[in-house]
Amino acid sequence: MGGSHSREDLEISDSDEDSYSPNHSDGEASYHDAEEEHKNSADRRIGTPSSLDDVEAKLKALKLKYSSSQNPNLKHAVKLYLHVGGTTPKAKWVTSEKLTTYNFVRTSRVDDGDGGIDEDEGDEAGESWWVLKVGSKIRAKVDTEMQLKTFGDQRRADFVARGVWAMKFFSEEDYKAFVVQFENCLFENTYGVEATEESKLKIYGKDFIGWAKPEAADDSMWEDAEDSLSKSPGSATPTPTRANQDLMEEFEEAANSGIQSLALGALDNSFLVGDSGIQVVKNFSHGIHGKGAFVNFGSGYKSNGSSLVHATPKKTLLMKAETNMLLMNPVGAGKLHSTNLHQLDIETGKIVTQWQFGKDGVDITMRDIVNDSKGAQLDPSGSTFLGLDDNRLCRWDMRDRHGVVQDLANSNTPVLNWTQGHQFSRGTNFQCFATTGDGSIVVGSLDGKIRLYSINSMRQAKTAFPGLGSPITHVDVTFDGKWVVGTTDTYLVLICTLFTDKDGKTKTGFSGRMGNRIAAPRLLKLTPLDSHLAGTNNKFRNAQFSWVTENGKQERHIVATVGKFSVIWNFQQVKDGSHECYRNQQGLKSCYCYKIILKEDSIVDSRFMHDKFAVTDSPEAPLVIATPMKVSSLSISSRR
Repeated sequence: MGGSHSREDLEISDSDEDSYSPNHSDGEASYHDAEEEHKNSADRRIGTPSSLDDVEAKLKALKLKYSSSQNPNLKHAVKLYLHVGGTTPKAKWVTSEKLTTYNFVRTSRVDDGDGGIDEDEGDEAGESWWVLKVGSKIRAKVDTEMQLKTFGDQRRADFVARGVWAMKFFSEEDYKAFVVQFENCLFENTYGVEATEESKLKIYGKDFIGWAKPEAADDSMWEDAEDSLSKSPGSATPTPTRANQDLMEEFEEAANSGIQSLALGALDNSFLVGDSGIQVVKNFSHGIHGKGAFVNFGSGYKSNGSSLVHATPKKTLLMKAETNMLLMNPVGAGKLHSTNLHQLDIETGKIVTQWQFGKDGVDITMRDIVNDSKGAQLDPSGSTFLGLDDNRLCRWDMRDRHGVVQDLANSNTPVLNWTQGHQFSRGTNFQCFATTGDGSIVVGSLDGKIRLYSINSMRQAKTAFPGLGSPITHVDVTFDGKWVVGTTDTYLVLICTLFTDKDGKTKTGFSGRMGNRIAAPRLLKLTPLDSHLAGTNNKFRNAQFSWVTENGKQERHIVATVGKFSVIWNFQQVKDGSHECYRNQQGLKSCYCYKIILKEDSIVDSRFMHDKFAVTDSPEAPLVIATPMKVSSLSISSRR
């Protein structure tokens, strides 16, 4: 098992002449080696000049040396550092340039090969965007992939641009001006309009202006949630902090075939969905292990309804007290939509039928399916589930319109019954969805919007949170519906759905319009260094809360996957507004305190087991991590 700590803990000794440690206890002093030349020269005795001309020459030389090192007069002057050594013991920050400048330039070119750019380059014909240029070494498009992280108390900004860099500013004013300019350029690159008050109002809407101006947002709901969490009967055992929290690997087993997805059960078994079938494993309080039955995809399983070439299902869903599983695979290579699904009887190991998606006699497609609610897979009589397509949200029933189980023997491809839902005309671009404990629905979209639907209507969202510029690729919600986490490629967005209505009652955005007293979201990010180590082609995937299916219990962690990393956040710590991560931050609060589990191969999925499998000496159920050929179970322990 790899390291389970954030690599921002790296420290470098001040005795290293050209290195810099961003977290050293005396980190402020370590920035000043650029000034050593002047300080040393000032200590030297100046010889008696032979003439007034010599005096003037020496004074000019001293003034020039002073202005170029200690108090640079250059516009946008910074000191530049580069991180070297990766995760090796020799990893450190080194001075790249003791004095250089940065500029934001509008261009249609990001990199011309040598990093060169004309200073007078401005608006160009065709599409263009803002680029950050630092000296002759850095030229990067201003976007979230830069993973900018700022340190107000150190006048410092770290970011990724073909390496991990840090800029140190010579004054508080210069630092603040850079942050404001970066945010304005990011807004314009993201939305295509200038970052004016009018533009932000148009993009976010008047009710969500706090998302553009977090300092003006109402964060009282975050604080109220912290109080209610501490009083919750499900939170009697305090969530451990980084200091006393440890992750222990219990089991690691090889899989029978290449694992493509996890289907965790809350009862006796969980399931590893692979290339050729499904491996059944046992659930224990310390994780999943033991090779049980292996269910091969038999002759009843047909890819696209015709060929017997078995495509691995891209989506699985447990139903009927986890005795049945729905398998959905796309219509073709590179496609995300499906026209049908297969129902597997786990007990017999056979496909009992292939269902067709259809409405009003016309075949339609689906891109995702989920259970009716968080605990619906435990219902032995359950026959309905939810479906999502780009512009569709609906409920499917495996019974006919009269509530009778369909006669599968007399139907080659029975059609699922569309019992509830709506087909939107265009523009919703739904990507993913999830359900709460009572069956309310949260939907993430390509434009970054997150919509909340009540259990009574799928036609109109009760609340629609504006996007932050990045598509939502996965979404999850707590059992009580108070918190939503959305996954984007470069960050997670955590949203509080609580609000106070006109009668003073606290509700969630699933049940009513939230008005304008809406809390700003919080972002969960990797540090620039960890983001770089994860790889530029590796994106965040499948962020989700730990799994509870009972009222009064609170989810304790959030886990997401990025490349070979499984990343874990302490949920209560993220909600704590006084947490150290949030100090001296500008803009939306971003949390960088997490645990990393590093695997040798890219991770397929990371999920917490059901809360019932948590033991007395652990505040959380085991975490299951699957790579293509192995599955691991880890426990979180408390060290007193």
